[in-house]
Amino acid sequence: MSRDFLAEALDLARQGEGQASPNPMVGAVVVRDQEAVGRGYHTYAGVKHAEVLAIEQAGVNAQGAVMYVSLEPCSHQGRTARCVDAIVAAGIRRVVAPIEDPDPRVSGEGFRRLREAGIEVEIDARHAARARKINEAFLHFQRTQRPFVTLKAALTLDGKIAAPLDNVGWITSERARAHVQTLRHASDCILTGIGTVLADDCVLTDRTGLPRGRPLLRIVLDSQLRLPLNSRIVTGCRNDLLVVATSAAGADRRTALEQAGVEVITLDGGDGRTHLPALVDWLGRRQRQSLLLEAGSKVNWAALEAGIVDRVFLYYAPKILGGMQSLPVAGGPGRPRRRDAIQLRDLTLHPIPPDEFAVESYLEKP
Repeated sequence: MSRDFLAEALDLARQGEGQASPNPMVGAVVVRDQEAVGRGYHTYAGVKHAEVLAIEQAGVNAQGAVMYVSLEPCSHQGRTARCVDAIVAAGIRRVVAPIEDPDPRVSGEGFRRLREAGIEVEIDARHAARARKINEAFLHFQRTQRPFVTLKAALTLDGKIAAPLDNVGWITSERARAHVQTLRHASDCILTGIGTVLADDCVLTDRTGLPRGRPLLRIVLDSQLRLPLNSRIVTGCRNDLLVVATSAAGADRRTALEQAGVEVITLDGGDGRTHLPALVDWLGRRQRQSLLLEAGSKVNWAALEAGIVDRVFLYYAPKILGGMQSLPVAGGPGRPRRRDAIQLRDLTLHPIPPDEFAVESYLEKP
């Protein structure tokens, strides 16, 4: 039965998607006499952690019960009291979890405190892979202090993202594009290049309609500050738009954008471009734990070459554009030899009926 209740805790954790950041998604189930008597999941705005919510719902039934929780309970004082203290006070006799919390303020300390209080702790590793997947952005951030970066693109079967002339219409279906919205909802920020904005007048919003803990931060790479003040992304700005420029950009353009409510920062890279690794570091310092790239061929290659991409999510449609002028998913100079190709691992195919699919894979890094 422990496996089923822990799976339920993981299902509950997933309900905090888009709402828990910068905290992890956590779900908890309190079980007594093989019956769930309390459930909870964490949302940042809701303040209380999943364990506390589950204990409160269980009430007196928490005494002598077992708690199944998707992540090691916290053992540090933050916006709320320590979850381990609430577990001890409630009289929980056993705690089952799949993984430790890598946050250095916790990292095994929560389990140690529970054991010291006489509470049995069980690590159910059968659910570890799923637990890590649910919180992969949080876990990555705890290791690196940088956001987890996903490069998303819609492609034809021959790897093209744009035709040389008329690009009206979509490559993928409405169903595939709806799936993309789930990626946006799970992300703290989304990035594109000025070329994409000028071509599409895109808005880059989360259109799932699901609640968010904080607004999706929209980011435009715009070295010369060419972003039109009347573009939809600017006119719809609500303190959720960041433009990354270089020092070559005009001061008057910067002032105009800032007066429109846009935050502008300067990060100089090579060849007159913005510096992508510096941007990732900047976002990390502001507790932005996940970044989704929805950009064009040049920006995609720049991100891959800079080594900032952690995962790709490529949506394939049953179409072929062909030709030498149609743009590939990653342009630029590329790698001159096959043995120098960027390597990926842990590939997963996601069917999108009736005849599309997405490829999810992770960048091989030193």
